[in-house]
Amino acid sequence: MKINALKGMRDILPQEQRIRDYVQRKILEVYRASGFERISTPIVEDSENLDKSDGGDNLNLVFKIMKRGEKLEAALDSKDASQISDMGLRYDLTLPLTRFFAANHDSIQYPFKVIQTDRVYRAERPQKGRLREFVQCDIDILGDASANAEVELIDVTARAMKAIGFNDFTININDRRVLRDMLAGMGFAQETLDSVCITFDKLDKIGADGIEKELMEKNLPVDAVNALVSFVKDSSGLSLENVVSHCSNPSVADDLKYIISTVDKVSLGNYKVAYCPSLVRGQGYYTGPVFEIVCPQFSGAVGGGGRYDNLIGKFLGQQIPAVGFSIGFERICSILVEQGFSIPDQKERCAFLYDDSVPFDEILNFASSLRKDYFVSVIKKAKKAGPQFASLERLGYTKFASVKDGTLNIK
Repeated sequence: MKINALKGMRDILPQEQRIRDYVQRKILEVYRASGFERISTPIVEDSENLDKSDGGDNLNLVFKIMKRGEKLEAALDSKDASQISDMGLRYDLTLPLTRFFAANHDSIQYPFKVIQTDRVYRAERPQKGRLREFVQCDIDILGDASANAEVELIDVTARAMKAIGFNDFTININDRRVLRDMLAGMGFAQETLDSVCITFDKLDKIGADGIEKELMEKNLPVDAVNALVSFVKDSSGLSLENVVSHCSNPSVADDLKYIISTVDKVSLGNYKVAYCPSLVRGQGYYTGPVFEIVCPQFSGAVGGGGRYDNLIGKFLGQQIPAVGFSIGFERICSILVEQGFSIPDQKERCAFLYDDSVPFDEILNFASSLRKDYFVSVIKKAKKAGPQFASLERLGYTKFASVKDGTLNIK
C-alpha cells in the first residue's frame, strides 16, 4: 500500500488547514456581505458538456471516467476510444454553474449573484502553484449585460483580497473584442485571431522577439506580424489610446474605458487596476473583458476571470449575459504559508492535559468553561511530559491546563 498522495494532489496538515479555513472564511464574509449566495454542484459532469464548453487547453486536461459494466464492454468491443468515457471531473466551476443556471433558471432571481468555493481537477504536469486537484473561489453575476457587473466583481474581489491581508496587488484588465479588432486591422485573418491571441498572451514571458518568432512559425502574414511587433516595441504602443487608434470601430473599447475609470473611482486608491493589452486568458469561452490579479509575491496570476456571454446559451438556446471572477485560492494560501502567516485575532490554543485521577465528565466540564477564552483540546497526559509539551507547542498550543485537587490550573 502506498502512503503518499497521488502526484499533483496533497495531504494538508492541521496548521496549514487552519490558514486555508481562515482565508476561505474571510473571502466568504466579503462575498456574502456584497449580496452573493453560495451554491454547490457535483464534481462530475457529462462528457458532452465538457467537450462543448470552449474551455481552451483545459479540455485536454479533463480527467475522464470510463463507462461501467456492459456499457464499458460494448465500448471496448467497438474499438472506438471516444466511446469509452461518458463522464469527467470538472476542470473549473464555470461550466457547472452555467449548467446549474440552465436547469434552475425559472426559480432564480435576476441578476443571479453566486458564490462557488470547491475543488476542481486538471490532468496536467504538477509544478509550484499548479496542482491536479485544487480549490477555486468564484463569484459570478448572471443576467447583467452591463459593464457594471465587471466593476462590481472587480471591487468585491479586491476587497476580499484586502480582507485576507493582501494590499500590494494590481488587477490587470483587457477586452478580447478590442484586441481582436486591433489584430484584424493589422491584417490577421479572422480565423487566425484566436491563435494570434494565444501567442500575444505570452508577451511578458517571451518578449517582442519571441512573439515575432512564434507567429512566423505559424506562417502568418509577414506584414501583419511586422505591424504587431512594431506596435509592441513602440514605447507608446501599449496605451489604450494607441490600441484604439488601430481599431476599425473605436466604440468597441467603450466598456473597457468605463470599467477602468469607474473602478478607479470606487477603489479610492486602495487597489490598482491597469490596462494590459496582451492579456487574453486561456479559456475559449470568454467573449469580452478579461482580468487577472498579479502581486509581487508570486510570478503568475493569483486570480482571474472575464465575461462569457455565450456559454449558458449552449444549454438554453438563448444568450444569457454572464461574468465571473476567481481568486487563486491555492496560490494565495501558498504565499501565506511561505511567509509564516499568523491568523490575526485568533484565540490561543489550550491543551487540557488529564489523567485518570479526575472523572472524565469533570474534565470535559472544566474544558467547556475555558472555551469562551481559548480553543481547548482535551488530551491524555503522557508519561513523559517534556516531549509532549514540545510536540504540542510545535502544533501551536500556547496554554496548558490541568486539574489538581479539584482546582483548575492554567499556565
